Amino acid sequence: MENRKVNRWLILVAAVVTNIALGAGYMWSLFYGPLQAELAFSPNISWAYSLSFAMVPIAMIYFGPKVDEMGGKKIVFLAGLLFGGGMILSGLIKKEWMLYITYGLITGFGIGTGYGTATATSTKWFPDKKGLAGGLTAAGFGSGSLVLTPIVQPMIESRGIQSTFIIMGIALGLVIIAASFFMLKAPVAQKTAQTNAATVATNDKNYKEMMKEGNFWLLWVIYTLAATGGMMLIGHAAKIVNDYGFTVVMAAPTVIMTAAVANTAGRVGWGAISDKIGRYITVVLMFAVSAAGLLLLNFNELVGPTLAIVGILLVYLSFGGFLGAFPGITAENWGAKNSAQNYGWMFTAYGIAAIAGPQIATILGYSTAFIVSAIFSVVGLVLMLLFMSKNK
Repeated sequence: MENRKVNRWLILVAAVVTNIALGAGYMWSLFYGPLQAELAFSPNISWAYSLSFAMVPIAMIYFGPKVDEMGGKKIVFLAGLLFGGGMILSGLIKKEWMLYITYGLITGFGIGTGYGTATATSTKWFPDKKGLAGGLTAAGFGSGSLVLTPIVQPMIESRGIQSTFIIMGIALGLVIIAASFFMLKAPVAQKTAQTNAATVATNDKNYKEMMKEGNFWLLWVIYTLAATGGMMLIGHAAKIVNDYGFTVVMAAPTVIMTAAVANTAGRVGWGAISDKIGRYITVVLMFAVSAAGLLLLNFNELVGPTLAIVGILLVYLSFGGFLGAFPGITAENWGAKNSAQNYGWMFTAYGIAAIAGPQIATILGYSTAFIVSAIFSVVGLVLMLLFMSKNK
């Protein structure tokens, strides 16, 4: 099929659909309780969730150059097999340690394989609308739990967690595989004198050069601190709502769906704000909002369950904003030419946060975890101001 005959909007829709399916990974807190209740698994199974998102940047780094070379069709097809297969296997296991392999490693690698490829493919087809394409595909991933929770929660209650995993694996795997057939390789952009001049003027660096700079490691630490609170809540939101009695205001599945809206809105809303006041000062504001949300959660007995749920939404809102901001920050500092692979390395901060956030909550307990994560937000805010001062 010739590129001129391709409807690129179908490719964008396929990318969004792929990411909505992969966004089921954000529903872990719905799985966490039933896995303990039905299979007598320990609270340590939060490691499966941590491992799954730790695998995302690894897959992005590995497949990033391959997307440039061969396009996204085969890679997204593989993502469907991995993600769907990991879910199906998670529904067949009997031992706790197996969950770390099936859900943690296999499903997680599938998420990273599909998410990075779908996003890269869609933005390559829209060189004139990169912000729109990137924002919509990222929003698809963030809204996956919003779309799927009303379907999955009743299924868990009626069929049990293992049957639900099997059904999800088959259905979502097939959706991703079907979408993969639309992931055609984008045409090579035509070079002009203007674009050549712009390329010469750009200080493009590869990931090896980038990682030799102190600014990379400062931003990497900031990104880790930014993502930790959000990853903690994503892994434990349903249990927090139930344990603290917030259900008098809103049931746990409804909180998760509303939080998914906040996550998605954060990617768009904070982006619009950054266009007006600047990307870096927006990150500072997001840290402040995240810290406020965590403090509302910590002082839930004082402020009441309604404001505590508002606290959850504030953390999700900022979390979505952080994920929307750092791809641009990476390209801004080290050029657009290698931005996909460079961001894969920057995104390892997200992988560390995926491990640290849920484990802080599991090991320290929720109240202490809220305070620790709030402190992380304050430290991140200070470091962002330091970065801004250093790079005037």
